[in-house]
Amino acid sequence: MPISVGDRLPDVKLKKASPNGAEEIGVADFFAGRRIVLFGVPGAFTPTCSNDHLPGFVENFDAITARGIDAIAVVSVNDAHVMGAWARFTGAEDRLVFLADGNGTFARALGLDADLSDRGLGQRSRRFSMIVEDGVVKKLNLEEVPGKAVTSGAARILDQL
Repeated sequence: MPISVGDRLPDVKLKKASPNGAEEIGVADFFAGRRIVLFGVPGAFTPTCSNDHLPGFVENFDAITARGIDAIAVVSVNDAHVMGAWARFTGAEDRLVFLADGNGTFARALGLDADLSDRGLGQRSRRFSMIVEDGVVKKLNLEEVPGKAVTSGAARILDQL
């Protein structure tokens, strides 16, 4: 069953690229005492993720953070090195936090895992966005149409703030 509004995020470990390699990030620690927009994508560098979903959050970074958001993070079932490369490639490394869910543990714990084997992607995450306050989901947007980033996009988050 997928995570719902009012649920606490599962406390699993994610990774983040750093100058010293992959740095482990505990979900509970990362979200503690903060108001964060988190969005999930099926894969770094994939067309919809790179061309439609992520750019909206980069372009609207100032507007989103001006509404009391402490950070905007993106998570994907990729390793920390791929997420670090994606951050650099998009030029968003100073705005967004790029979190790696290399084994899909977080996606499964959220109930938002997706089998995209028919597209050659294997086990991934569904596309989503959420507003999280102190580790608790306050708003949740699940994308229902593959290849689209409307329901889970930055414009929707801005409307919800």
